[in-house]
Formats: sequence, structure tokens, C-alpha cells
Amino acid sequence: MKVILSKKTGQEVNSYAEGYGTVYDPASKKQGIVDSLGTITFESPYKGSILHIFKNRFILYSDEANTRRKSAVIDEKGNELIPFDDHDFNTPWWSKERIISSKQAKEAVYDYNGKEIIPYSDRIRFSGKNRFFVLRDKKWFLYDLNGKQISERGFKDDYTFNDGKALIVNDDNQSEIIDNNGKTLHVFSKQISDINAYPFLITRNKTTGKYGLIDVDENILAEELFNDITPEYFGKREFIYLRKGGKTTVFAKKDKKLYPNSFKYLDPLSDNLFSAYTDKSDKFGIVDLQGNIILPQEFDFIKSFTISGKDFIYLKKGREEKLLDKELKNTIIDGAQIMGFYPQNVIIRRAEKYFKFSVTNQSITELKDINLIKNQDMNYFNLLNQYSKPLVCKNNANFYGILDGKGTEIVPFEYEDIIAFENAENEVVVKKEGKYGVLNFQNEPLKEIIYDSYLWQKEALRLDKNKKSDFIYFSRFKNNSL
Repeated sequence: MKVILSKKTGQEVNSYAEGYGTVYDPASKKQGIVDSLGTITFESPYKGSILHIFKNRFILYSDEANTRRKSAVIDEKGNELIPFDDHDFNTPWWSKERIISSKQAKEAVYDYNGKEIIPYSDRIRFSGKNRFFVLRDKKWFLYDLNGKQISERGFKDDYTFNDGKALIVNDDNQSEIIDNNGKTLHVFSKQISDINAYPFLITRNKTTGKYGLIDVDENILAEELFNDITPEYFGKREFIYLRKGGKTTVFAKKDKKLYPNSFKYLDPLSDNLFSAYTDKSDKFGIVDLQGNIILPQEFDFIKSFTISGKDFIYLKKGREEKLLDKELKNTIIDGAQIMGFYPQNVIIRRAEKYFKFSVTNQSITELKDINLIKNQDMNYFNLLNQYSKPLVCKNNANFYGILDGKGTEIVPFEYEDIIAFENAENEVVVKKEGKYGVLNFQNEPLKEIIYDSYLWQKEALRLDKNKKSDFIYFSRFKNNSL
């Protein structure tokens, strides 16, 4: 979209999202705002930058010579919603309702229409999606999103709320949990270091530095003997992992019991099964909650997937692949190679052809006119990437395109090659008539197909033409273009 709008405007569009982007005029060295039709809706009269916050809200900066930097919050037409002044703004990515202004060592909260919500105070901090801590007279006071003080209690620090609760240190130096109205839920005699497994709490011995586990009534579930205790932060969050001496003990929240295990690294699969990894051989196996070996540590890769609402375990050893159901029976067709895992099906290769495979009824549907699907790196999968990327494919006419997990074409088959990258990169390099360009899995052009070569540089792609280089950052990094 940036490439399309750059062509329409004749200026460099260096960001675009939610229907609007920012443009740069190299002649005047000034920036502006462009909409999705390529109309310049605002041209800045200042030398400075424009930061796109979300949709039609922006921060306009003035960096005029011999003057202090000033800024304002504006809409897409340049109307000043928070007028120009020598303030800076705190704009957390998750808040589209409130913004903190910092000016002359004081801070205030505004909404994005310019209304002052909390007047200028010593300091103000976001403490969750709908709470602020405001520093006044060396105490932090709790406010809601509408600027109402919701507790008369002054706190030592600006704490962070998670699931409506915050762990604080009270005036008696005790660990305490409060709700998001500042009311006390629990006070503890032990030092609490983590409440992410609430109502189970991780304690830390001040003398030894060792960790233990209690419940909210301070019943001891595990003595303070462990080097590390880690709750599950994602998924079903059924277990807590306690480690010492190179071995892991699993605490099951459901039955409130500890299950000692002889393995160092465990990851949950399904039905109280775990992937057990050994760094000695770099192999994986499967064990149950009691530590019994279900499958030996001889596999190259093990991961659980939820497909069509059912849990499966995928195993890979050399060229051998299995997809096990809850009875640990292999569901994949003999001789099939899995190319991608998706919420409703998997994509397989069998006898030099490619198919959608249904795990519910074992049916297969051929992907017509496809003679190659590029393999994907198994290292891509993590807690944030639960399923495979779209598929880079070649058709029978030897042109490359991209299909989604349903087999639907999302990038047309018109390229000599398509190069996808590791990790969660959304950008791909395409080759056409011997030249290279960049687009993404949404088929949005990011760099024209005019370059002689490309080089992957971890955070960015370098594209070379006539001994000159252009760069584009991968979108998962903070800056998305240079």
C-alpha cells in the first residue's frame, strides 16, 4: 500500500495503517498525511515529523531551528485536538482512548479529542487498560479512565494490574494483593514474587533466594527450596513448573498436587502429557504427569496442535512423521508429509501431489495445478505462532504464488520465485523478469520489483540497484521502513 500511495502522490509514503499514512516531501523536507485514496489530507507547515498513533490520530512535531521542539495531537486534516506546546506524549500501543502529556516536569491525561481527563500532576503512569497511578505529595493515587480518583489510599509505587489485581508492597513492607479499586484482597507474611498463577502464588525466601509455592490462605504447597518457579502464561495455564538440580517438578492446579519429574525441560502437550527435551542429544520424547516415559527421547520435533476443535500431537523423526490423536493413534495417511498445520485441516504431500487433509473424516482434497510447496522451518512455531504460515507454492506453469491454509490463492501465481523468511516475518521477496521486490502475505506491494539483488539482514531486507541500496524493516520490529 505504501508503494501504491507513493506512486499516486509522487511523495514517499513511509507508513500506512487503518486507512491513513504519512508522506514525506524531500524537496521541502516536510511531512503530511495521506488517505487510502491517495489524497493528501494535510501538509505540515513545519520542519518536523508526524507520528501515526492509530487510524485518524497523529502527533505533529515542530523542529524549527533555534526553538524548542513542540508537538500537538491532530486529526487527519491537521486540526489540533491537543494544541501545540512544548509537551511530549506517552502513547502505549493498547490505548486508543487516553494519552499522557508531559510538560514542564508535570504530566496530564487527555482523551483523543483534546479533553483534559486528569490535570497536570507530578507524574502519571498507565497501570493497566483502565487505570492510572497519579503521583501527588510523594504518594501514588489510583484513578480510573474517566479521571475519577477511586481510592483515598496512597501507594508507595505505581503498580501494574493484571486480570484486575496488582501485587504491591504495603507500608508494613508486606506483600499485598489489591483489586483495581485499590481494595485489599490478601496480605501475606511471606514475600510474594509472582501472582500470575493466582490463586497460587510464588514466594521467595529473603535469606536463601529460593522459591516456593502457596495458595491465598498461605497454605504451603511447595517449600522454598527451588531455584526457579515458572507459571504458564499462555494456553490452558494448567501447570506451574518448579526447578532445582536440573530437574522439573510439575504442580497441577486442578488437583493441587506436586509431580516430581526426572526431566529438565518440559512443555505441555495435551491430556496431561508433556514434551520432554534433552540438550545432550537435542531430542524430544513424551512423558506423562507422573514422569512415565510414553515415547522415548528420539524425536527431532514434537508439538501439539488444535485442529477442527480436537487436540493432536505431531512428531517428526528424520523423514518419519506422525499426527497422534488423544488415544495416541496415528491419524495421518501412510507415506504423507505434512506441509502445514491450520485450524481446520492440514496440508500434506503424498505421491508427488498436494492435498488438504481433514483430521475429522480422513478425507483428502487435491490442490489442483500445484507441483511444489516450499518447506517451512519448524523453528517458526512458538507460543505466539500456533499455526503455519501461508504456503509458498509453484504451479504447473512454473510460476510461484501463495495459498492460505484452506487452499485459497492469496498471492497470484505470476512470479519466477517467492522467498519467505524464518520466524514470524510477514514480508516476502518476489522475483519477476529477473528483478526483485517485496510484498507481504496480504499481497500488499512494499517495494517495487526493480532491484538486482537482495540480502536478508535479520531485522531488515537490503535491496540493491545500480550500486545503491534501499532498506525495509520487517514489520515485527519497531520501525517498518528506512
